[in-house]
Amino acid sequence: MMSLIDKLLERRARAAAQTASRRGMLKSLGGVLVGATAVPLLPVARAEGGTPRPVEEGSDTDCDYWRYCAIDGFLCSCCGGSANTCPPGTEMSPVTWIGTCHNPADGRNYVISYNDCCGKSTCGACLCQRDEGDRPPYRPDKTNDINWCLGTASATYHCSTAVVVGVAFEE
Repeated sequence: MMSLIDKLLERRARAAAQTASRRGMLKSLGGVLVGATAVPLLPVARAEGGTPRPVEEGSDTDCDYWRYCAIDGFLCSCCGGSANTCPPGTEMSPVTWIGTCHNPADGRNYVISYNDCCGKSTCGACLCQRDEGDRPPYRPDKTNDINWCLGTASATYHCSTAVVVGVAFEE
């Protein structure tokens, strides 16, 4: 019985070796590796609802406001919007960069989604550049040096929001 299985497997292996080349195998392996490295470039889905509300202290028009620990741009709260919403006449970008900020009011760390608001010319008020946790552009989900308005109808940047996504869990 064992010799029958051995002969069958040998025939299959020889047939596969005659039809497949080493270059073809390397090409397939290379495609898988390139595809796997592209996974961090995909947009991050944000959960709706169920987010605990953080204790809010301080002014959302101040660059030192706790949510703005990784922001880079003009604050929407100074441009007719808020820390969570875009001003009228602008569109929130569907892709974002994220950061983890410490809220001193309740002592918890929160995951913050920084969304650019697009469609009008640059606001020009309350410029903040706080780069805590900023990563190089090859980690786009954690960098604030990209114009995130490329996912909207207009690529014109106006201002940035800081939306609380959820509580950050320590590992």
